[in-house]
Amino acid sequence: MPKSKKTELFDVAVVGGGPSGRIAALSFAQQGLRTVLLAPAASRIDGRTTALWQQSLSQLEDLGVWQDIKGNAAPLRKMRMIDDTGRLIRAPEVVFDSAELGLEEFGFNILNSELNVVLEEKCSSQPNLEVVEQSVSAVNFGSEQAVLETSEGKSVNSRLVVAADGRNSLVRESAEIDVNTWTYPQVAVVLNLDHRLPHQNVSTEFHTPTGPFTLVPLPGRQSSLVCVETKDGAQGLLAMATKELESELERRAHSILGPFKIASKVQSFPLSGMTAKNLVAPRLALVGETAHVFPPIGAQGLNLSLRDISDLVNLVAKAKAKQLDIGSQAALAPYETKRYKDIRSRTNAVDALNRSLLTGFLPVQMVRSTGMYLAGKVGPFRRLLMREGMAPGSGFQLHK
Repeated sequence: MPKSKKTELFDVAVVGGGPSGRIAALSFAQQGLRTVLLAPAASRIDGRTTALWQQSLSQLEDLGVWQDIKGNAAPLRKMRMIDDTGRLIRAPEVVFDSAELGLEEFGFNILNSELNVVLEEKCSSQPNLEVVEQSVSAVNFGSEQAVLETSEGKSVNSRLVVAADGRNSLVRESAEIDVNTWTYPQVAVVLNLDHRLPHQNVSTEFHTPTGPFTLVPLPGRQSSLVCVETKDGAQGLLAMATKELESELERRAHSILGPFKIASKVQSFPLSGMTAKNLVAPRLALVGETAHVFPPIGAQGLNLSLRDISDLVNLVAKAKAKQLDIGSQAALAPYETKRYKDIRSRTNAVDALNRSLLTGFLPVQMVRSTGMYLAGKVGPFRRLLMREGMAPGSGFQLHK
């Protein structure tokens, strides 16, 4: 009777086929770790976009994928914030200019579908990385390894599991990691627009009583739009005929880019937030939206996720070099410690900005307006905010 084939043991199994999962898988594989990515093929019809800051671009460049993405991305050289609340206390307009930091741009904006295509192609040709285009249906965490079962009956063994399977993560639930969740009385209406006037690589964010109305450059005379509305307000926009919606959005944008033509499917997403109470468990680490979710404000989501990945990969690679068990609690505990402050500060900042727009409480309006006034008038404070927005901690370093 022939002997049964021994099941292959991977160093790292990454679960999740979005940008976070694929970037994590590439990062581990390029560190020499035997890696498997378990996820269905990525969506190629996602009309949403992602703004990537300089630190994130450096990661993608190190992975060898940025050169294939850059041609489809638009540089973000200025960020303009306009108080359009119409309230008694309004903040002055503020413009953040990357040239003030000696940078050509803060970062780039790219369609998620374009990013997914490049990452999928890179994963398929990456040494040390096996791609299994199947969903994970069950995970069992053992003392020495984890066993993952797929929807098509495949079994995968790994020393470490990295969960990047989103806010409703099966992997996180399998490890019985609890989460804190909250909701907002808002819905984000998301679409892409063609416009007559050039955007000049300026991202413009109108602060309105229902939330931000943000236009972010895309290549050519096109921009992505995130319009945060009440539930009823969002339903009203979604019910409009195309021409009517184009006119309404142009009105809300005060025609700064001229007439609009809708260039993508109109999507909507209820706003909510989530943080995992733990980022690690034996044989498991959480990254991206499996660990934290907050509204699409300030372009922090994927940039925060990439910092998760960078810190985790570096710590795991060091543990591997020291011949430690990379899936042990001792090896993974420093990751949770390192990431806690960054995740908490970004989540709180986005939450505070969003809620400050919703409140009619005068003291809160005064605080927000004062902050924007100082950002516009006080150069060192403005530059600190710009650095902190792109990379946590950098705003408090000494700069000449």
